[in-house]
Amino acid sequence: MPVLESITRLVQICARKAVTEFIISPGSRSAPLTISLARHPNMHTRVVPDERSAAFLALGMALKSRQTVGLVCTSGTAVLNYGPAIAEAYYQQVPLLILTADRPSEWLEQQDGQTLNQREVFGKHVKASYELPADFSHPDAIWFIERTVNEAINLSQSYPQGPVHINVPIREPFYPKADEQITFPEQVKIVRFWNTTQVLPPEQWVEIREIWEDSPRKLIVAGQSLYQPELIHVLKQIQQELQIPVVGDILSNLHEIPETIRLADAILMQKDEVLRKELAPDLLITFGNSVISKNLKLFLRQANPRIHWHIQPAGKVADPFQTLTDTIATQPIYFFRKLFEDIDYQSFLNEDEVENNDDYFQLWQQQEQQARLRLKNTFTDAPFSEFEAVYEIMSALPESGLLHVANSMPIRYANFVGINHWQSIEFFANRGTSGIDGCTGTALGSAWVTHQLVTLITGDMAFLYDRNSLWHNRIPPNLRIIVLNNHGGGIFRLIDGPSTQPELEDYFETHQHQTAENTAKDFGIPYFRCHTMDELKGITSDFFAMDGTAKLLEIETERKLNETVWKKFKKG
Repeated sequence: MPVLESITRLVQICARKAVTEFIISPGSRSAPLTISLARHPNMHTRVVPDERSAAFLALGMALKSRQTVGLVCTSGTAVLNYGPAIAEAYYQQVPLLILTADRPSEWLEQQDGQTLNQREVFGKHVKASYELPADFSHPDAIWFIERTVNEAINLSQSYPQGPVHINVPIREPFYPKADEQITFPEQVKIVRFWNTTQVLPPEQWVEIREIWEDSPRKLIVAGQSLYQPELIHVLKQIQQELQIPVVGDILSNLHEIPETIRLADAILMQKDEVLRKELAPDLLITFGNSVISKNLKLFLRQANPRIHWHIQPAGKVADPFQTLTDTIATQPIYFFRKLFEDIDYQSFLNEDEVENNDDYFQLWQQQEQQARLRLKNTFTDAPFSEFEAVYEIMSALPESGLLHVANSMPIRYANFVGINHWQSIEFFANRGTSGIDGCTGTALGSAWVTHQLVTLITGDMAFLYDRNSLWHNRIPPNLRIIVLNNHGGGIFRLIDGPSTQPELEDYFETHQHQTAENTAKDFGIPYFRCHTMDELKGITSDFFAMDGTAKLLEIETERKLNETVWKKFKKG
């Protein structure tokens, strides 16, 4: 079958370059892609009918596996449904390979069915867009296909990683004959991608050390990062031996270091201007992507440190604190390891102790302990709330698992609570674009590629919005879903602005009376429910037990009581 010749070549290149995980959404024009992937011996495919959910599932798989994951869909609006997850992948720097079937270009705008302009349809939310030729009889076309597929995969994996799109025009017939054998070419062009670490020259390290030594108050702030044991190790040395405070909210995955400042959001929501001046750094060093805390952003903008280094190997550099003075183009692991070794070695040569900023470090540590005490006291003599429920759940999480938290209030609660340093939990959240859509799918996708326990804490709106991520036959047994159900849009009662408006209940909150029980029943997931702290404590052991099935826990609370507890916390 002629059309399969180019498609099998594409699939073979993917297999040779270890892009072997694909999520396929059914469709006719994409049949050659689907059939080729399904029949390739090295491909692992899953079928998900809803393209929006399929893309978030692929995002979750790629986040955990740290490998490029492929998506396949038919032409038309099916393609557009990938949009939200692709935007999240772009801003969170997650590698995806998107293969969209299309009609040949001559049929565009000809009132043909299931047709829209798919060329560069994802705009600036992919690293690159490509379109393969619909006709490939000439050797140059084969060369172009092979070069394009190699380039796209390599680009998805180069820093900053991200999604790439290949539009694949396909002519009829789409299906091989019933007895037709599909073969994959043995000889395909493979262009290997070599990843390297950028090393700074000696003269730059001299300047770095001079600035370091001339800065009494040094502060490291970590943005959203994947779990990296080597980075954790060197930052632990810097904190414990050099007494340098490291602020790492829940997105940073630095909670295994006991000294990490996890509760900066709670510390900095205080209106103590004297304290804020004492906490302000002279030298700010940042790495990673976004931080959750608006309080931290405002604090650093106001602090206006003399020097601000951002460590990032390549790509556009954001300046969310409006303080950036230097971009240092290298990997954070290399930078901090070399920095620590140089300072430690210089101290050895001088036969003195490593110079540190002990008072500044201790001030941050004291504020961290006070914030943790205020948090604990918030729940004393307070009604049961979703905030306290998250506090209890975070303490009860089994060690060495994955935690996904949905956007809106769940991520805020989780960030104020933090993860205990002994729990060894990898944390994930869709904070690239911070939407509530796709949080369930992202967590479920991660559960597909690990045997570890994967827990999702989500709100009722985020859960109901993304029910189609459960609409397939592959619910992983290691998945735990916790739904905080305040029956509609409780965040607008808790944040400044909408809570004071007369339109709050009719236009911002989304009053709904649904529960997750029927959804759990529809997909065969054992269901738990609680309304009190005693009920919650009595459930967690059975709920988290790994006994061969996914589980769903719904925690129902009242919006006004949630508001009462939240205001008590903010007042301190």
